[in-house]
This record gives sequence, C-alpha cells and structure tokens, in this order.
Amino acid sequence: MNEQIFILLAEETGRGGLFDIGATLPLVAIQFLLLMFVLNLILYNPLYTLMNQRNEYVLDNLSKASEMLRKATEVTTQYESELAETKKSAAKDISQSQKMQKESFDAEVELSQKYLDTLVQKILGNFAAKKQTVLDNLEPEINSLSTQMLTVLFSK
Repeated sequence: MNEQIFILLAEETGRGGLFDIGATLPLVAIQFLLLMFVLNLILYNPLYTLMNQRNEYVLDNLSKASEMLRKATEVTTQYESELAETKKSAAKDISQSQKMQKESFDAEVELSQKYLDTLVQKILGNFAAKKQTVLDNLEPEINSLSTQMLTVLFSK
C-alpha cells in the first residue's frame, strides 16, 4: 500500500514540477493586482492623505510655535532693555533725591547750628550781665562782711 501511494505521488509530481506555469499563474497575478488596486484605493490612499494632512498640521504648528517663540524673544529683550533703563532711571532719581535730602539736611543743620550759636551767645550774654549785676549787688555785702571778719579777727 505504501508503494502505491509513492507511485501515485511520483506520477502527479511529474506533470508540472515546482513552477507549473499554467492558467493559474495569470489568474493569481490578476487577483494580486486587483487586491493591490483595492487596497490602494480603500486603505493606502486615505492613509497617505491622512498622513500628509497630519504632516501639514505638524509643520504649520511648528512654524506657528517658532513664530511665537521669536515674538516672545523680541518682547523679552524689549522688556529687559526697558527694565534696565527703568533701573538706571530709578537709581539716578534715588541718587538725586538722596543728594537733595542731604543738602536740605545740611542746610537745616547749619541753620539750627546758627540759631543755637546765637541762642547760646544770648544766654551767655544774659548770664554775664546777671553775673555782673549780682556781683555789683553783692559787692557792698562782701565789703561789709570782710570788714566784719577783719574786725572780728583783729579784735580778739
């Protein structure tokens, strides 16, 4: 029985061999081309269209993002330069204000010093006058006391 199967197999394989070019090859080729056309029409073209749209969307967003980044950089540099100018102006204003305050303070101190000097001179003048008045008033008493002391000292 095994021999019969091998004989049958040998007889069948003898007809076409491995590459049997018959009516099936053009049919398979037509089926393959038809399948490729249908797949291209149904699957690949919409997929390519979708991928192209996505690429355009991504490129558009990238260009918008780069434009926004450029604008942001420009605005940042503009604000930084304005900030630097404002800082310089503020420092200048502060130094001028400090200078004016110092001059005002110095003027007030000088005026106060002059006022105090004149006040002290007045007070010293008044003290000198009062001292002289007191000494003038006390001189007769001092003389009388000194004479009394001399009399008491020499009388004993």
